[in-house]
Amino acid sequence: MNFTRWSARLPGTQRRAAARTDHTAAPDRQAETPNPVPAARAEQLTDEHAPVPAVDELPVREVLDRVPALVALVHGPDHRVAYINDAYVTAFGVRPLGEPTRESLPELDELGLLPLLDQVLRSRKPRTLKSRKAPDGRSYTFTCTPVTEGENAGVLVFATDVTDHAEAAERLRASERRQRETAVTLQRSLLPQELEEPDDLRIAATYQPGGTEAAVGGDWYDVITLGGGRTALVIGDVMGRGVRAAAVMGQLRTAVRAYARLDLPPHEVLQLLDGLATEIDANQIATCVYAIHDPNEGRLVYASAGHLPILVRDESGVVLRADEPTGPPLGTGGWMHASGSVPLGPGSTAVLYTDGLVERRNEDLDEGIAALQRALAGATGTPQVVCDRLVRSAGVTADHDDDVAVLVLQHPARTGPDSDLFRNAALELLGGIEAAPRARAFASGVLTSWRFPTDLHDLGVLAASELVANSLQHGTPPMRLRLRRTDRRLIIEVTDGDDHLPRRRRAEPGDESGRGIAIVATIASNWGSRRTPGGGKAVWCEFVLPKGAT
Repeated sequence: MNFTRWSARLPGTQRRAAARTDHTAAPDRQAETPNPVPAARAEQLTDEHAPVPAVDELPVREVLDRVPALVALVHGPDHRVAYINDAYVTAFGVRPLGEPTRESLPELDELGLLPLLDQVLRSRKPRTLKSRKAPDGRSYTFTCTPVTEGENAGVLVFATDVTDHAEAAERLRASERRQRETAVTLQRSLLPQELEEPDDLRIAATYQPGGTEAAVGGDWYDVITLGGGRTALVIGDVMGRGVRAAAVMGQLRTAVRAYARLDLPPHEVLQLLDGLATEIDANQIATCVYAIHDPNEGRLVYASAGHLPILVRDESGVVLRADEPTGPPLGTGGWMHASGSVPLGPGSTAVLYTDGLVERRNEDLDEGIAALQRALAGATGTPQVVCDRLVRSAGVTADHDDDVAVLVLQHPARTGPDSDLFRNAALELLGGIEAAPRARAFASGVLTSWRFPTDLHDLGVLAASELVANSLQHGTPPMRLRLRRTDRRLIIEVTDGDDHLPRRRRAEPGDESGRGIAIVATIASNWGSRRTPGGGKAVWCEFVLPKGAT
């Protein structure tokens, strides 16, 4: 192949040839013409700088040979090699000319460049292939430009060495992967490793971090048994991504568990969290739902700080959306949160979730929540089955662009022998000197009917007597004694109209009071107290049932 003939067809070649012709002809014409410039003027011209050669005057092959980038010229439908420059020879060795590219330049075939050559030859438009690693271990960006004239057509291949850029990009990606792995590890370590298992609820949860291209967020969930048969459930989302969001999430989750031990109403817990979130980082905003389930009430009492609504499916399959009341996110300050409630009777299923499950870029958020409602209406089975079905129905995959946390809880409808393990008994106390013996007789009869062992029976009667005596002495009407058994424990609770919470203290030998709570705390597995809505308090204790008692 005559490269000179081919190089003459490159764009601008004709202009460069014409320029060289004019340049060589000019001196002859000047020799024939008398010099019109005076001697002084001519002397002045000789002092000027020599003219810089034009780009068109540079020989094409000499320029390409000296270019540090790799250059190859191929022609024809089988891309026969017409030329390779010195840089190409240095990188891949000497290659025969006139042979098809597939045989003469096998490295281009390994890089998958031949289809691109066909495309450029056919479309006569330049194409670029970015950062491909060649057999020599270096990375190149290939630009293929059509070179055509008449029926002859070829492609000029120009390869720029981008190894340094590629290695820097790989180091950056590796650093981002390590940071993401650190954040995911931190996130998962801060989430509950095992969910607490309340007596009256069946619970399942799932957490899925965003895809590999997305930094992990601050989604979290938790289940906290409060004692007395009550359970707290929480789910939240810290705005932002990375280790910082995960760290803030961990602080909020720890704070929620601490505040939950105070057995406060949901809106008071959020009020405390709001102030804490401001102290942690005034620029970090989080959403959260805190809910409490009391099996005696058959309702889910909740408070929301800018979070998505709880969805509840009743036994008949009707889905209720609990979206009121809702306050602003945590960390905004200056807002008084309020509690609401939603029925959660036997056979009901509730779902708490973060926005990654329902939010899509091209859809309205309400459409995503409505789709989740439809999926929940047809979801049956265990909480884990429901959880998995909701995640699949939302189209969440491993490369999802946002974190997803889902918490599913069910209040089972128990029938048959299982229902005998969950029983309630209550007695209204009118006060007076007969209240204490009446309460003891009631407790004894109930525990006998539940066929508890003698030692547990006696401890239960003693605890009921002490709690009632404490309420009669320090409380106000109305008063109630409630006994409840589950498959795991016996719960004794006394409520009255006074909101002063008792505390355990050491009674001196001469004290006439202060021993009742100490006795209860000694004989019971656990005890506590809380204020009740509308005023008043509840004092409770519980005993873990021996295996033979069920």
